Amino acid sequence: MASAGARLTRLYISYPGVILLRSLSNAAMDDMGISTSRSCFERLQFDNVALKQLPLDPSTEPGVRQVRGACFSRVQPTPLKNPKFVAVSGPALALLGLDADEVLKDPLGPEYLSGSKVMPGSEPAAHCYCGHQFGQFAGQLGDGAACYLGEVKAPVDQSPELLHENPTGRWEIQVKGAGLTPYSRQADGRKVLRSSIREFLCSEAVFALGVPTTRAGSVVTSDSRVMRDIFYDGNPRMERCSVVLRIAPSFIRFGSFEIFKRADEFTGRQGPSYGHNEIRTQMLDYVIMNFYPEIHQNHSDRTERNTAFFREVTLRTAKLVAQWQCVGFCHGVLNTDNMSILGLTVDYGPFGFMDRFDPDFICNASDNSGRYSYQAQPAICRWNLARLAEALEPDLPPDRAKQVLDEYLPLYNGFYLSNMRKKLGLLRKEEPEDEMLITELMQTMHNTGADFTNTFRSLSQISCPTAGEDESEAIKQATELLLQQCASLEELKAANKPTMDPRELAMLLSMAQSNPALFQMISDRKTVALQLERLSRLKELLDTTAEQLCAKQNEDWSCWIKKYRQRLAHEFESGVDVEDLQKERVCVMNNNNPHVVLRNYIAQNAIEAAENGDFSEVQRVLKVLEKPFSVQERLEQPGLVARGGATAPGENDETGEEGNTSGAEARVLVPYDSKPPIWANEICVT
Repeated sequence: MASAGARLTRLYISYPGVILLRSLSNAAMDDMGISTSRSCFERLQFDNVALKQLPLDPSTEPGVRQVRGACFSRVQPTPLKNPKFVAVSGPALALLGLDADEVLKDPLGPEYLSGSKVMPGSEPAAHCYCGHQFGQFAGQLGDGAACYLGEVKAPVDQSPELLHENPTGRWEIQVKGAGLTPYSRQADGRKVLRSSIREFLCSEAVFALGVPTTRAGSVVTSDSRVMRDIFYDGNPRMERCSVVLRIAPSFIRFGSFEIFKRADEFTGRQGPSYGHNEIRTQMLDYVIMNFYPEIHQNHSDRTERNTAFFREVTLRTAKLVAQWQCVGFCHGVLNTDNMSILGLTVDYGPFGFMDRFDPDFICNASDNSGRYSYQAQPAICRWNLARLAEALEPDLPPDRAKQVLDEYLPLYNGFYLSNMRKKLGLLRKEEPEDEMLITELMQTMHNTGADFTNTFRSLSQISCPTAGEDESEAIKQATELLLQQCASLEELKAANKPTMDPRELAMLLSMAQSNPALFQMISDRKTVALQLERLSRLKELLDTTAEQLCAKQNEDWSCWIKKYRQRLAHEFESGVDVEDLQKERVCVMNNNNPHVVLRNYIAQNAIEAAENGDFSEVQRVLKVLEKPFSVQERLEQPGLVARGGATAPGENDETGEEGNTSGAEARVLVPYDSKPPIWANEICVT
């Protein structure tokens, strides 16, 4: 792998000379009247149906503005200085009929995939949408940094499975971070290396996990720089402008239909196209006809058609969030403008995969109230569906929308339970007690601070009951296996430390009693209750020794494992071949419980290496994440990257090179499939 990274680096270094030679060569051939294609991107066939079927903003006025009566605005991407590839995803680029090696060798590749050069047939535009952000209607938002380049026709040999998922046979491509649009608000339309790497890696990681998502074809960085205050603490620094190529059938979202919203009763804001009901109907027709053709063909009555459409969006959303919950994924910013109308995971910002299981896990450090916590995601998605239903009125009658929304929770529970049965290897029977068994597993994981991903992966190693075995020894071995994934006493103390200052908490408790109205304005009972729960748990831990904690963890796991093995025994009734079923069980479990996910510390290692000019760690992580259910021993040890002098286990970094230290203590690097190292707790994503 290291040699592959080196070859790739040499390829980048040779680009300037290659560009010059090929440019001269093509220029000479053009002068002689010989037709030649300089770039694989110039062979892409575009059919930009969205711009043909939805209204375009007639104004070409530069700068930020309200866009009325239009779904898109034409824009011109702002070129980057000296763009260069960080990494590309071969499987994602293949959707467009592109070969990754050819793309990397193309001297114009970084320019085309950063928007610095516009492909023939491309029509750059920015999409107008609104959104409810943290529960409040924010008015016009739109593509403030993303730029629609057009819709590329899928290659003729694209698999039927992909064409079923994308019935249009076209893939919308965007460049995110390509400069100012009418929707940039107070921002500059740019993205930086760290956020671009996170989006690139997570898009492909989530796809490989089998979860519906938009894709990322490449990440390009440059010598252009912008100022960013990473932690909003008054210490800004210059960072490299970078761009991600995003791919999806469409990037239309719930918030796309909120541009027609009347003035909000709480914020007073209204959608920029309020009153243009004909455009809402036009957009609804466009979405259903292009992306839900079976529904369009099967319903001649518009009300029935629109209800069937909303029911399918509801089903896809319920299935999506159930899949998130089952892999421990937290989106972080589930505003209505970040919800795909196609049921895809979209807009990767302050996301996070859970390490230690905590139902109140918050991946976004800006989410002070926990609105978008892990356990809140199913309910928030239903809330967002309700906002979509309101935005579709009167094309979707409220009474019909309510009927569909009432189906959401049973749908979600069904998908979640089905996925969890596979994760536990419960394949032959569906018993009423399964739900309680799963609930008790999650409670045991929470109580013991168990690692979410590794605990589930370990379950396939727990043996099924067999005749003549020593049951107590089998339970003991299984317990020892899972205890390896539990948190230490110090880790649990740190995890349960209240995030609110004790004096602030005391003030809020007093206010809740003396002035409930004022209390409701500045806080809420859920937030305070969570802080009190943490405080109570911390006090309990302070009175506990490490030996007592270990004994309690042992007891908790032994109790659950005994119930689990009893349930597994039911799978082997009715003369089933034990050996065959055991093999099937392990196979199914290992294909539903990932060996590795994109933990924050893995992304952070790759980001910091890239910020120091080494892109090989990004490429290495991508390779591992493309096969998350497989053990890849040669790839799962990270390269030696440094932030404050990172070291591999048992090694000391004595290079003394400048630029690799930041005053922090030395970091120990661990394999990608390990529990996170202690320093991972310092990572803050907003």
